[in-house]
Amino acid sequence: MVDSLRSTSARTSGPTRGAITPPASRSLPRLIGLGRLGLLLAGSAWVVFLFGLIFGTFGDTHWGNTRWALEATGYAIIVTLMLMSTSAYLVARGGYLHRVGRRALTPRAELEAYFLDHQPTATVLIPSYREEPRVILQTMMSAALQEFPSKRVVLLIDDPANPTEPHNIELLEGARRVPLEIQRILANPRRRFEESRDRTAALIAEGRPEPSPDDLVRLSEDFAHAAAWHEQLAERWQCYDHTDEFFVEHVLREQSVSLQKVANALVEAVASHQTMSWRRYRQLLQRLVSIFSVELSSFERKSFPVLNHEPNKAMNLNSYLGLMGSSYVTHETAEGTLLYRCGTNDAAATMHAPRTDYVVTLDADSVLLPEYCLRIVHLMEQPEHAKVGVAQTPYSSYPDAPSRVERMAGATTDLQYMLHVGMCHYDAAFWVGANAVLRMDAIEELRRVEGHGQLVARFLADRTPIEDTESTLDLTMRGWSIFNYPARLAYSCSPPDFGALTIQRQRWSNGGLVILPKLAAHLRARRQRDEKVRSAEVLLRANYLASIAWTTAGLLVLLAYPFTNTVLLALVIVMSLPYFLVMSSDLHHLGYRRLDVLRIYGFNLIMLPVNASGVLQSLQQLVTGSKSVFRRTPKISSRTVAPASFVILAWIIVVGSALMMILNFHDHRNLSATFAAINLVLAAASVVSLIGIRHSITDVWVAIRGFIFVPVATTTTATEEPSDTWAGILFDGRDEKPRPAQSRIFEDPEDLLGESVSA
Repeated sequence: MVDSLRSTSARTSGPTRGAITPPASRSLPRLIGLGRLGLLLAGSAWVVFLFGLIFGTFGDTHWGNTRWALEATGYAIIVTLMLMSTSAYLVARGGYLHRVGRRALTPRAELEAYFLDHQPTATVLIPSYREEPRVILQTMMSAALQEFPSKRVVLLIDDPANPTEPHNIELLEGARRVPLEIQRILANPRRRFEESRDRTAALIAEGRPEPSPDDLVRLSEDFAHAAAWHEQLAERWQCYDHTDEFFVEHVLREQSVSLQKVANALVEAVASHQTMSWRRYRQLLQRLVSIFSVELSSFERKSFPVLNHEPNKAMNLNSYLGLMGSSYVTHETAEGTLLYRCGTNDAAATMHAPRTDYVVTLDADSVLLPEYCLRIVHLMEQPEHAKVGVAQTPYSSYPDAPSRVERMAGATTDLQYMLHVGMCHYDAAFWVGANAVLRMDAIEELRRVEGHGQLVARFLADRTPIEDTESTLDLTMRGWSIFNYPARLAYSCSPPDFGALTIQRQRWSNGGLVILPKLAAHLRARRQRDEKVRSAEVLLRANYLASIAWTTAGLLVLLAYPFTNTVLLALVIVMSLPYFLVMSSDLHHLGYRRLDVLRIYGFNLIMLPVNASGVLQSLQQLVTGSKSVFRRTPKISSRTVAPASFVILAWIIVVGSALMMILNFHDHRNLSATFAAINLVLAAASVVSLIGIRHSITDVWVAIRGFIFVPVATTTTATEEPSDTWAGILFDGRDEKPRPAQSRIFEDPEDLLGESVSA
C-alpha cells in the first residue's frame, strides 16, 4: 500500500521532543496554503526586482555607471539563484505535506499475511570504523530485533587489522564481541518461539480444525513472555546518553507495549469464547519467531590483502557486496588471509556470504524502529514498486540532544527529512546514506570491475564523499527509482561539537558539482524511456546538487560587498521573508521554537567557510581529477578540535559584519547597515554558543603549537616478516608485496600452490 506507515509517539513539550508526529490533517490546508503564498510573494518580488533593475531602479538610468552596472548584474545572478533555492524548499515542502495528507496505515494483519506466504531475504550491512562497542551494540540490536522473517546482520569492521594503540585494540576487540553477545542474548527466546512454531506445525499435521482455547492461551503466554523480555532488557540497558534513552523507549519499551497488547487481546478472545484460523495463528506466531531469529556476524576487509582497502564507506560496503552469493575457504599466509571460492554446501567453507533479495545499509550510529524492514520491504514487494531500487525513511535526529551544536544540527536534519520526503512526490528523491533498503537486482546492475582480475567490483560510486547521491543517478539512469518512505522509522546521531560538525558538513558539501553533469545524463535517459520529466524534478535535483555552491558564494558576496542600491536590497529582503516565515512554521510543527529559524540562519553564517571549503574541493577535483580524501565524522566522547581556519573565519564573519554595519551607517545606507547588524548579532551569538570563546582560543592554540613544535621523526624497525621467507615466496614469488588493484580471490587452492606442489 502506497505511503503506508506506522505513526510514532507524540512530541513532548518545549524545544526538546520525542519521536515526531506528522501535522494534523486539519492543519494541512493551512500549511499548504502558507507555502503557496510564500512562493507567490517570492516570485512577485523577483519580478519587481528585475523590472526595477532593467529600468534603472524605477526611472533613473544608471547603466552608464560601471559600478552600478556590475552591482546590478551581480545582484541579478545572486538573487535568481537564491530564488531557485527558496522555490525548491517551498516546492519540496508542499510535496511533503501532500504525501503525509494522503498516506494510509497498512494493517498488521496484512503485513503478517504477506510475510507468511512470502519469504524475501535481507542482509543488513553496518559499516563501522573505530566505533565505541556500546554504540555498535545499540545499532546492531535495533537491526537484529527487526520484525523480518529472514535476515542476516553483518558488522563491517573497517578498523586496521593489527592496531598497536591500547585504545584502538580495545575498540576492535569490543566490536568483534558485539555480534556474539547479541546472539547470546537472543538465544533463549528464539529457542522458545521456534519450539512453539514446531509444536503448532505438529498440531496442524494431526488434523486439528482450529486452535483450541488452550492453544490461544499458550500463544498469549508467548506474546507476554516476549513483552516481558523487551521490558527486562530495557531495565538492564545502560543509558550513557540520549541515544540510549531513545533506544530504550522507542525500540524496546514501545515494542514491549505492542506485544503485550496482542497478549491481552488473545486473553480477551478466549474469555469471549472466540477463536481464529490456524493461518492467523501462524501469522501471529511468525511475528515472534521473526523478531528473535537472526544470523549475526562480522567481517573485516582489511584482514584480506586481496580486497580493496580504500578508506571510505562505499568501498567497505563494496567489498562485502562483491563477496555475496558465494562461500569461501580461508587460508592464512605470511601476507594475510586469502579467500577461495567454494561450493555453498562445502564442509570446508569457513565463511558464507549468501545472496539475498535485499541489502539494508545502516550507519553504526543509527537506530531502526522495529517495523522498518517489514514495512519498506513490503512496499518494494508490491508490483507497482517493482522498479524501486532504493527505499528508505530519511533519517531523523535523536531528540533531546544535550549540546547546542547537536540540537541545531538536528534541526537542520529534521527539516531535510521533510524535504527528502517531499522530493519523492516529484520523482526527484535522492538516496540519503545513513539507512536504506537496496534491491539486490538493482545494485548488481551497477557492478563494474576496474583492473584485470580485480574481484571486488565497485557497486556504489566512490568518486566523491557523497556516494549515495552519485549512486542515485547511476540507478535512475538505468530505469530504477528512489522511494523515500514518509515515516520516521530511523534515527541517527548529529555531531555533538563544532569540530566534528565541520568534518561532516565539509564532506556533505563536497561532490555535488562533480556529480552535476550526471544530471543531464539522467534527464536524457528518462526522455529516451518516454518518461515525463517535470520541471519540479529538474529544479529539485539541480538545487540538491548545486545549491550549496551558489548559496555559499551568494551569501559571502552579500556579507562582504557594500552594495549601494538600497531599493534592490529591500526587494531581496522581501523575497527572503516568505522562506524564513515558512521555515519558522515548519520548525514549530517539528517540535522546535519558531525563533529557532534565526538561530539556524546564524548557524548557516558561521558554517559558510566550511561549506566553501567543500565546494572548493569539488572544483579542485573537477580540474585535477583527483579524489578528495574521505574523512569520517568522529564519534568520540571527548570534544573534537576544530580546524583553526574555520574558527578564525567564523570570527572574521562576526568582525566583518560589524565593520560593514559601521561603514553603511557612516554612508547613510541604513537598510544595508540594518542587514549587517542582524548578521552581526546572529553570527556572534552562534560563534559564542556553538563554538565558544574558550574553545576558540584552545583550537587556534592547538594549531599554532602544531605548526611551531614539529615532532621529530623517528626511525622504526619493521616487525613484519620479510617477503623473501619461504611463506612469502610461495605467496608472491618476488620481493614485493601484492598490489590490491591486481589481486583476486582464487577459485581453487591450486591457483596458489600449483599442480606439482598440490600433487
